[in-house]
Amino acid sequence: MNSKSVWGAIGFGLALTLGAHAQQQPIKIGLSGPFTGGSAAMGVSMRDGVKLAVQEINKAGGLLGRQILLVERDDEAKNELGVQIAQELINKESVVATVGFINTGVALASQRFYQEAEIPVMNNVATGSLVTQQFKAPDHKANYIFRNSANDAIQSAMIAETVKRAGYTKPAIIADSTNYGQLGRADLEKALAERGIKPVATEKFNIGDTDMTAQALRAKDAGADVVLTYAIGPELAQTVNAVVKIGWKVPVMGSWTLSMASFIDAAGANGEGVMMPQTFIQQPSTPKRKAFIEAYQATYKVDRIPSPVSAAQGYDSMYLLAAAINQAKSTEGRKIREALENLQTKIEGVVTTYDKPYSATDHEAITANIPVLGTVKGGRVVPANAADLEGDNALRVKPKS
Repeated sequence: MNSKSVWGAIGFGLALTLGAHAQQQPIKIGLSGPFTGGSAAMGVSMRDGVKLAVQEINKAGGLLGRQILLVERDDEAKNELGVQIAQELINKESVVATVGFINTGVALASQRFYQEAEIPVMNNVATGSLVTQQFKAPDHKANYIFRNSANDAIQSAMIAETVKRAGYTKPAIIADSTNYGQLGRADLEKALAERGIKPVATEKFNIGDTDMTAQALRAKDAGADVVLTYAIGPELAQTVNAVVKIGWKVPVMGSWTLSMASFIDAAGANGEGVMMPQTFIQQPSTPKRKAFIEAYQATYKVDRIPSPVSAAQGYDSMYLLAAAINQAKSTEGRKIREALENLQTKIEGVVTTYDKPYSATDHEAITANIPVLGTVKGGRVVPANAADLEGDNALRVKPKS
Protein backbone atom coordinates (compact mmCIF):
# COMPACT_ATOMS: atom_id res chain seq x y z
CA MET A 1 0.00 0.00 0.00
CA ASN A 2 1.49 3.37 -1.02
CA SER A 3 1.68 6.32 1.35
CA LYS A 4 -1.29 8.04 -0.27
CA SER A 5 -3.46 4.97 0.33
CA VAL A 6 -2.25 4.68 3.91
CA TRP A 7 -3.10 8.28 4.68
CA GLY A 8 -6.42 7.87 2.92
CA ALA A 9 -7.28 4.86 5.06
CA ILE A 10 -6.24 6.71 8.21
CA GLY A 11 -8.36 9.73 7.25
CA PHE A 12 -11.36 7.51 6.49
CA GLY A 13 -10.99 5.71 9.79
CA LEU A 14 -10.63 8.99 11.66
CA ALA A 15 -13.78 10.32 10.03
CA LEU A 16 -15.70 7.22 11.07
CA THR A 17 -14.38 7.53 14.62
CA LEU A 18 -15.29 11.21 14.85
CA GLY A 19 -18.70 10.52 13.35
CA ALA A 20 -19.39 7.76 15.85
CA HIS A 21 -18.16 9.98 18.67
CA ALA A 22 -20.51 12.77 17.59
CA GLN A 23 -23.41 10.34 17.52
CA GLN A 24 -22.66 9.33 21.10
CA GLN A 25 -22.45 12.89 22.44
CA PRO A 26 -25.54 13.94 24.39
CA ILE A 27 -27.93 16.49 22.91
CA LYS A 28 -27.66 19.61 25.02
CA ILE A 29 -30.89 21.47 25.73
CA GLY A 30 -31.01 24.62 27.84
CA LEU A 31 -33.37 24.85 30.81
CA SER A 32 -33.78 28.43 31.99
CA GLY A 33 -36.04 29.82 34.71
CA PRO A 34 -36.21 31.31 38.21
CA PHE A 35 -35.37 28.54 40.65
CA THR A 36 -34.96 30.95 43.58
CA GLY A 37 -36.86 34.10 44.59
CA GLY A 38 -40.50 35.12 44.32
CA SER A 39 -41.11 33.25 41.05
CA ALA A 40 -39.46 30.03 42.25
CA ALA A 41 -42.72 28.09 42.66
CA MET A 42 -43.25 28.42 38.92
CA GLY A 43 -39.60 27.91 37.96
CA VAL A 44 -39.00 24.83 40.09
CA SER A 45 -42.27 23.21 39.03
CA MET A 46 -41.50 23.87 35.36
CA ARG A 47 -37.96 22.55 35.74
CA ASP A 48 -39.14 19.40 37.49
CA GLY A 49 -41.79 18.79 34.83
CA VAL A 50 -39.15 19.10 32.11
CA LYS A 51 -36.81 16.75 33.98
CA LEU A 52 -39.56 14.13 34.29
CA ALA A 53 -40.08 14.20 30.54
CA VAL A 54 -36.34 13.96 29.86
CA GLN A 55 -36.01 10.97 32.19
CA GLU A 56 -38.78 9.20 30.29
CA ILE A 57 -37.35 10.07 26.88
CA ASN A 58 -33.82 9.01 27.81
CA LYS A 59 -35.10 5.78 29.32
CA ALA A 60 -36.85 5.03 26.02
CA GLY A 61 -33.62 5.50 24.06
CA GLY A 62 -33.22 9.26 23.83
CA LEU A 63 -33.30 11.25 20.59
CA LEU A 64 -31.55 10.22 17.38
CA GLY A 65 -29.77 7.49 19.34
CA ARG A 66 -28.38 10.03 21.83
CA GLN A 67 -29.28 10.98 25.37
CA ILE A 68 -30.62 14.42 26.30
CA LEU A 69 -28.48 16.51 28.65
CA LEU A 70 -30.25 19.43 30.30
CA VAL A 71 -28.10 22.48 31.03
CA GLU A 72 -29.91 24.25 33.89
CA ARG A 73 -29.53 27.92 34.76
CA ASP A 74 -31.33 30.01 37.40
CA ASP A 75 -32.26 33.42 35.98
CA GLU A 76 -33.75 34.58 39.33
CA ALA A 77 -36.51 36.35 37.31
CA LYS A 78 -33.95 39.07 36.46
CA ASN A 79 -33.84 40.37 32.89
CA GLU A 80 -30.11 41.10 32.91
CA LEU A 81 -29.26 37.66 34.26
CA GLY A 82 -31.51 36.04 31.68
CA VAL A 83 -29.56 37.83 28.96
CA GLN A 84 -26.25 36.55 30.34
CA ILE A 85 -27.58 33.01 30.59
CA ALA A 86 -28.90 33.02 27.03
CA GLN A 87 -25.48 34.02 25.69
CA GLU A 88 -23.74 31.42 27.83
CA LEU A 89 -26.06 28.60 26.77
CA ILE A 90 -25.62 29.52 23.12
CA ASN A 91 -21.91 30.34 22.94
CA LYS A 92 -20.37 28.19 25.68
CA GLU A 93 -22.73 25.24 26.09
CA SER A 94 -23.80 24.98 22.41
CA VAL A 95 -27.39 24.04 23.23
CA VAL A 96 -29.57 23.03 20.28
CA ALA A 97 -32.70 24.52 21.87
CA THR A 98 -33.88 25.96 25.18
CA VAL A 99 -37.06 25.35 27.18
CA GLY A 100 -38.29 27.65 29.90
CA PHE A 101 -38.72 31.35 30.49
CA ILE A 102 -41.18 31.96 33.30
CA ASN A 103 -41.20 35.74 33.34
CA THR A 104 -42.33 37.76 30.35
CA GLY A 105 -39.68 40.45 30.90
CA VAL A 106 -36.87 37.89 30.97
CA ALA A 107 -38.19 36.25 27.82
CA LEU A 108 -38.44 39.52 25.89
CA ALA A 109 -34.92 40.55 26.96
CA SER A 110 -33.23 37.20 26.35
CA GLN A 111 -34.79 35.35 23.45
CA ARG A 112 -33.40 37.74 20.82
CA PHE A 113 -30.06 35.97 21.19
CA TYR A 114 -31.66 32.64 20.29
CA GLN A 115 -33.41 34.29 17.36
CA GLU A 116 -30.10 35.65 16.06
CA ALA A 117 -28.42 32.26 16.51
CA GLU A 118 -31.37 30.44 14.86
CA ILE A 119 -31.90 28.26 17.93
CA PRO A 120 -35.51 27.41 18.89
CA VAL A 121 -36.95 28.47 22.24
CA MET A 122 -39.95 26.73 23.83
CA ASN A 123 -41.62 29.25 26.14
CA ASN A 124 -43.50 26.99 28.50
CA VAL A 125 -44.73 29.47 31.12
CA ALA A 126 -44.22 33.12 30.06
CA THR A 127 -47.58 34.44 28.88
CA GLY A 128 -47.00 38.02 27.65
CA SER A 129 -48.77 38.37 24.32
CA LEU A 130 -45.66 39.92 22.73
CA VAL A 131 -43.45 36.91 23.46
CA THR A 132 -44.12 35.05 20.21
CA GLN A 133 -44.68 38.26 18.21
CA GLN A 134 -41.25 39.76 18.82
CA PHE A 135 -39.78 38.37 15.59
CA LYS A 136 -42.81 37.83 13.41
CA ALA A 137 -43.03 38.36 9.63
CA PRO A 138 -42.60 40.44 7.56
CA ASP A 139 -39.79 41.99 9.59
CA HIS A 140 -38.19 38.58 10.07
CA LYS A 141 -37.98 35.69 7.61
CA ALA A 142 -38.32 33.05 10.32
CA ASN A 143 -39.43 33.05 13.95
CA TYR A 144 -37.60 30.74 16.37
CA ILE A 145 -39.82 31.55 19.38
CA PHE A 146 -42.57 29.05 20.29
CA ARG A 147 -44.96 28.79 23.23
CA ASN A 148 -47.19 26.23 24.94
CA SER A 149 -48.75 28.38 27.67
CA ALA A 150 -51.99 30.38 27.48
CA ASN A 151 -51.00 33.88 26.39
CA ASP A 152 -52.39 36.94 28.13
CA ALA A 153 -54.78 37.76 25.31
CA ILE A 154 -56.49 34.39 25.86
CA GLN A 155 -56.52 34.78 29.64
CA SER A 156 -57.73 38.39 29.54
CA ALA A 157 -60.63 37.49 27.26
CA MET A 158 -61.59 34.66 29.60
CA ILE A 159 -61.44 36.91 32.66
CA ALA A 160 -63.39 39.72 30.98
CA GLU A 161 -66.08 37.33 29.73
CA THR A 162 -66.46 35.84 33.22
CA VAL A 163 -66.79 39.34 34.71
CA LYS A 164 -69.47 40.20 32.18
CA ARG A 165 -71.43 36.97 32.71
CA ALA A 166 -71.30 37.43 36.48
CA GLY A 167 -72.82 40.89 36.10
CA TYR A 168 -69.95 43.05 37.34
CA THR A 169 -69.63 46.45 35.67
CA LYS A 170 -67.06 48.38 37.71
CA PRO A 171 -63.79 46.41 37.82
CA ALA A 172 -60.60 47.65 39.43
CA ILE A 173 -57.30 46.33 38.06
CA ILE A 174 -54.37 45.90 40.45
CA ALA A 175 -51.18 44.81 38.67
CA ASP A 176 -47.47 44.75 39.37
CA SER A 177 -45.08 47.12 37.60
CA THR A 178 -43.19 44.43 35.65
CA ASN A 179 -43.55 43.77 31.92
CA TYR A 180 -45.81 40.87 32.87
CA GLY A 181 -48.11 42.97 35.01
CA GLN A 182 -48.34 45.98 32.72
CA LEU A 183 -48.67 44.09 29.43
CA GLY A 184 -51.29 41.89 31.08
CA ARG A 185 -53.13 44.96 32.36
CA ALA A 186 -53.20 46.39 28.82
CA ASP A 187 -54.59 43.12 27.43
CA LEU A 188 -57.20 43.05 30.19
CA GLU A 189 -58.29 46.64 29.56
CA LYS A 190 -58.68 45.82 25.85
CA ALA A 191 -60.73 42.68 26.56
CA LEU A 192 -62.99 44.58 28.95
CA ALA A 193 -63.47 47.41 26.45
CA GLU A 194 -64.55 44.92 23.80
CA ARG A 195 -67.36 43.97 26.19
CA GLY A 196 -68.33 47.53 26.99
CA ILE A 197 -66.68 47.59 30.41
CA LYS A 198 -64.23 50.22 31.66
CA PRO A 199 -62.18 49.91 34.87
CA VAL A 200 -63.06 52.44 37.54
CA ALA A 201 -59.53 52.20 38.98
CA THR A 202 -56.13 50.99 37.78
CA GLU A 203 -53.51 50.47 40.47
CA LYS A 204 -49.98 49.08 40.46
CA PHE A 205 -47.25 48.05 42.86
CA ASN A 206 -43.63 46.96 42.72
CA ILE A 207 -42.14 43.52 43.21
CA GLY A 208 -41.26 43.16 46.86
CA ASP A 209 -44.00 45.48 48.15
CA THR A 210 -45.66 44.07 51.25
CA ASP A 211 -48.60 46.40 51.86
CA MET A 212 -51.22 47.07 49.19
CA THR A 213 -53.67 48.79 51.55
CA ALA A 214 -53.44 52.12 49.72
CA GLN A 215 -54.20 50.50 46.36
CA ALA A 216 -57.13 48.56 47.82
CA LEU A 217 -58.59 51.68 49.47
CA ARG A 218 -58.39 53.69 46.24
CA ALA A 219 -60.11 50.89 44.32
CA LYS A 220 -62.83 50.66 46.97
CA ASP A 221 -63.36 54.42 47.01
CA ALA A 222 -63.74 54.34 43.21
CA GLY A 223 -66.75 52.06 43.66
CA ALA A 224 -65.24 48.89 42.20
CA ASP A 225 -67.45 45.80 42.38
CA VAL A 226 -64.73 43.31 41.40
CA VAL A 227 -60.92 43.29 41.69
CA LEU A 228 -58.86 41.92 38.80
CA THR A 229 -55.16 41.13 39.28
CA TYR A 230 -52.09 40.65 37.09
CA ALA A 231 -49.06 39.83 39.22
CA ILE A 232 -46.97 37.05 40.82
CA GLY A 233 -47.73 34.96 43.93
CA PRO A 234 -46.18 36.71 46.95
CA GLU A 235 -47.48 40.18 46.04
CA LEU A 236 -50.85 38.76 45.03
CA ALA A 237 -51.24 37.45 48.56
CA GLN A 238 -50.56 40.91 49.94
CA THR A 239 -53.22 42.29 47.60
CA VAL A 240 -56.02 40.04 48.84
CA ASN A 241 -54.80 40.42 52.40
CA ALA A 242 -55.22 44.19 52.00
CA VAL A 243 -58.72 43.77 50.58
CA VAL A 244 -59.76 41.76 53.62
CA LYS A 245 -57.88 44.06 56.01
CA ILE A 246 -60.05 47.05 55.03
CA GLY A 247 -63.22 44.98 55.42
CA TRP A 248 -64.04 45.06 51.74
CA LYS A 249 -66.17 42.12 50.60
CA VAL A 250 -65.41 42.08 46.92
CA PRO A 251 -64.82 39.31 44.36
CA VAL A 252 -61.22 38.78 43.19
CA MET A 253 -60.16 37.22 39.92
CA GLY A 254 -56.93 37.35 37.97
CA SER A 255 -54.44 35.66 35.72
CA TRP A 256 -53.33 32.07 36.13
CA THR A 257 -50.66 32.93 38.75
CA LEU A 258 -53.31 32.99 41.48
CA SER A 259 -52.89 29.20 41.46
CA MET A 260 -49.31 29.33 42.76
CA ALA A 261 -48.57 27.77 46.13
CA SER A 262 -46.75 30.96 47.14
CA PHE A 263 -50.05 32.84 46.77
CA ILE A 264 -52.31 30.21 48.29
CA ASP A 265 -50.12 29.64 51.35
CA ALA A 266 -49.41 33.31 52.06
CA ALA A 267 -53.04 34.37 51.56
CA GLY A 268 -54.49 31.52 53.62
CA ALA A 269 -58.22 31.94 54.26
CA ASN A 270 -58.15 35.30 52.48
CA GLY A 271 -57.44 33.53 49.21
CA GLU A 272 -60.43 31.22 49.36
CA GLY A 273 -62.72 31.67 46.35
CA VAL A 274 -60.41 33.63 44.05
CA MET A 275 -60.61 32.49 40.44
CA MET A 276 -58.23 32.26 37.52
CA PRO A 277 -57.77 30.62 34.08
CA GLN A 278 -55.87 27.31 34.16
CA THR A 279 -54.49 25.04 31.45
CA PHE A 280 -54.05 22.27 34.03
CA ILE A 281 -55.53 21.56 37.44
CA GLN A 282 -53.93 18.91 39.66
CA GLN A 283 -56.66 16.31 39.32
CA PRO A 284 -56.35 12.86 37.66
CA SER A 285 -59.06 13.60 35.09
CA THR A 286 -57.35 11.56 32.33
CA PRO A 287 -54.97 8.57 32.45
CA LYS A 288 -52.14 10.81 31.20
CA ARG A 289 -52.76 13.36 33.93
CA LYS A 290 -53.02 10.66 36.57
CA ALA A 291 -49.69 9.16 35.51
CA PHE A 292 -48.02 12.57 35.44
CA ILE A 293 -49.29 13.60 38.88
CA GLU A 294 -48.24 10.29 40.43
CA ALA A 295 -44.79 10.43 38.81
CA TYR A 296 -44.25 14.01 39.98
CA GLN A 297 -45.35 13.20 43.53
CA ALA A 298 -43.19 10.09 43.71
CA THR A 299 -40.10 11.71 42.20
CA TYR A 300 -40.15 14.96 44.16
CA LYS A 301 -41.79 13.71 47.38
CA VAL A 302 -44.62 16.25 47.40
CA ASP A 303 -48.39 16.01 47.49
CA ARG A 304 -49.39 19.37 46.04
CA ILE A 305 -47.36 20.56 43.03
CA PRO A 306 -46.21 24.14 43.80
CA SER A 307 -47.37 25.35 40.38
CA PRO A 308 -49.26 22.59 38.56
CA VAL A 309 -49.68 24.66 35.39
CA SER A 310 -45.92 25.28 35.16
CA ALA A 311 -45.08 21.62 35.76
CA ALA A 312 -47.52 20.32 33.15
CA GLN A 313 -46.52 22.85 30.51
CA GLY A 314 -42.84 22.20 31.19
CA TYR A 315 -43.38 18.47 30.72
CA ASP A 316 -45.33 18.96 27.50
CA SER A 317 -42.80 21.43 26.07
CA MET A 318 -40.07 18.80 26.22
CA TYR A 319 -42.17 16.24 24.36
CA LEU A 320 -43.06 18.79 21.67
CA LEU A 321 -39.40 19.65 21.20
CA ALA A 322 -38.39 15.98 21.19
CA ALA A 323 -40.97 15.19 18.51
CA ALA A 324 -39.55 17.97 16.34
CA ILE A 325 -35.96 16.77 16.72
CA ASN A 326 -36.96 13.21 15.86
CA GLN A 327 -38.95 14.39 12.85
CA ALA A 328 -36.12 16.65 11.68
CA LYS A 329 -33.59 13.85 12.16
CA SER A 330 -31.26 16.68 13.06
CA THR A 331 -30.24 19.04 15.84
CA GLU A 332 -29.83 21.95 13.42
CA GLY A 333 -31.94 24.88 14.58
CA ARG A 334 -33.51 25.63 11.22
CA LYS A 335 -34.62 22.03 10.73
CA ILE A 336 -36.04 21.82 14.27
CA ARG A 337 -38.01 25.03 13.69
CA GLU A 338 -39.39 23.72 10.40
CA ALA A 339 -40.41 20.46 12.09
CA LEU A 340 -42.16 22.31 14.93
CA GLU A 341 -44.09 24.31 12.35
CA ASN A 342 -45.28 21.10 10.71
CA LEU A 343 -45.35 18.36 13.34
CA GLN A 344 -46.60 15.14 11.79
CA THR A 345 -47.14 13.22 15.04
CA LYS A 346 -49.90 13.83 17.57
CA ILE A 347 -48.43 14.39 21.02
CA GLU A 348 -50.53 13.31 23.98
CA GLY A 349 -49.60 15.86 26.60
CA VAL A 350 -50.74 16.56 30.12
CA VAL A 351 -52.43 19.84 29.17
CA THR A 352 -53.93 18.60 25.89
CA THR A 353 -53.29 16.41 22.86
CA TYR A 354 -51.26 18.49 20.43
CA ASP A 355 -52.25 17.97 16.78
CA LYS A 356 -50.22 20.27 14.51
CA PRO A 357 -49.99 22.87 17.30
CA TYR A 358 -47.82 25.26 15.27
CA SER A 359 -47.55 26.64 11.77
CA ALA A 360 -45.13 29.00 10.06
CA THR A 361 -47.31 31.96 11.08
CA ASP A 362 -48.70 30.74 14.43
CA HIS A 363 -46.34 29.71 17.22
CA GLU A 364 -49.01 29.41 19.94
CA ALA A 365 -49.86 25.83 20.92
CA ILE A 366 -52.60 26.79 23.42
CA THR A 367 -55.86 27.98 21.90
CA ALA A 368 -58.76 29.76 23.61
CA ASN A 369 -60.79 26.57 24.04
CA ILE A 370 -58.18 24.83 26.22
CA PRO A 371 -58.01 26.80 29.53
CA VAL A 372 -60.68 26.26 32.17
CA LEU A 373 -61.66 28.36 35.17
CA GLY A 374 -60.17 27.33 38.49
CA THR A 375 -60.92 28.48 42.03
CA VAL A 376 -59.07 28.17 45.34
CA LYS A 377 -60.82 25.91 47.84
CA GLY A 378 -59.24 24.35 50.89
CA GLY A 379 -55.75 25.42 49.92
CA ARG A 380 -55.92 23.90 46.44
CA VAL A 381 -57.11 24.88 43.00
CA VAL A 382 -60.19 22.99 41.83
CA PRO A 383 -62.40 23.47 38.76
CA ALA A 384 -64.88 26.31 39.15
CA ASN A 385 -68.56 25.68 38.53
CA ALA A 386 -71.69 27.75 37.99
CA ALA A 387 -72.29 28.13 41.74
CA ASP A 388 -68.92 29.88 42.07
CA LEU A 389 -70.18 32.66 39.78
CA GLU A 390 -73.56 33.25 41.38
CA GLY A 391 -74.96 34.73 44.59
CA ASP A 392 -73.18 36.36 47.50
CA ASN A 393 -70.12 34.10 47.26
CA ALA A 394 -69.42 34.76 43.58
CA LEU A 395 -65.67 35.20 43.08
CA ARG A 396 -65.63 36.19 46.72
CA VAL A 397 -62.63 36.89 48.88
CA LYS A 398 -63.86 35.83 52.30
CA PRO A 399 -62.62 37.62 55.42
CA LYS A 400 -61.11 35.58 58.21
CA SER A 401 -63.64 34.52 60.83
